Amino acid sequence: MGAYITRRLIQLVLMLFALIVLLFIIFRLLPGNPASMVLGPAMTPESIAAQKRLFGLDKPLTLQFMLYCKNLLTGHLGLSFQYRTEVMAVLAPKLLNTIVLMGAAFFLTLVVGVIGGAYVAWGKRVRSGDLAISVVLFFRSSPIFFTGMVLLTIFAYNLGIFPVGRIHTPGFRAANLFQFYFSWDFLKHLILPAVTMMLYYLGNPFLVTRSSMLEIKGEEFIDIAKAKGISYWQLLFKHGLRNSLLPVVTMLSIMLAYTLGGQVVLETVFSWPGMGRELVFAVKNHDYPLVQGAFFLIGCFVITGNFLIDLLYAYLDPRVVYK
Repeated sequence: MGAYITRRLIQLVLMLFALIVLLFIIFRLLPGNPASMVLGPAMTPESIAAQKRLFGLDKPLTLQFMLYCKNLLTGHLGLSFQYRTEVMAVLAPKLLNTIVLMGAAFFLTLVVGVIGGAYVAWGKRVRSGDLAISVVLFFRSSPIFFTGMVLLTIFAYNLGIFPVGRIHTPGFRAANLFQFYFSWDFLKHLILPAVTMMLYYLGNPFLVTRSSMLEIKGEEFIDIAKAKGISYWQLLFKHGLRNSLLPVVTMLSIMLAYTLGGQVVLETVFSWPGMGRELVFAVKNHDYPLVQGAFFLIGCFVITGNFLIDLLYAYLDPRVVYK
């Protein structure tokens, strides 16, 4: 197990380095002068030179890359053109808001998808199973912004049950971070975007669990457990579901990347002050350091998440370690 973790750690470092190189190259190949995004078209040569010195663009590319790597190691992602402050100071609270929303939606998706897929595969009601599959596929094929706008129209504008967007009611003041994220006001604002994301990604764990459970259902040890008189629910969860989770764990890494991609659209629809919405504003304002920092944090999150999922898979299936 130790050798396996070491290999995965080496791969993790190499992938992070490749991400750093890719981001450095892409944002320096973009057309236009970054200084012009700050000063406008009527800039003077002296102003251009001053801005280049401020953002380190007057140095050779090799030296820029070395300084870029050094700054990343110290947590400095550059200076934002728009906010004129450090990128990390701008993105840190946005990243936390995104993680909370994505974590809630991810948890709901896994719980509902895994339990629902297992129940449909194990049950004997064919029509209800077909109906559940149709509903899941309908939401999976519908664009996430469409589902979000429909839910907003029904439950926010027409019925008035939930707020129309944002993370808190205007004027809300939290005494501390705990009260900010663990209050009824925050929960009301969290439900609609989390449910929207759950409905969109529910098909992945639902269908994978269902397929895996159908295979497990015909195994001999299930027939033996039935002959012993084990109860229906114990047979479903302890013997069936427990042995069909490996394909779901494999799917988690792919689902993690897609979920982060969907955050950009979802946060824009619900005016959620997360990193996805901030990324949209940064692209509109040509704030290259902020965009670069956002992509770096998203890439680190996905790479680290895949690393942890690999370790979880190796723990659940020790055969992976020896291959």
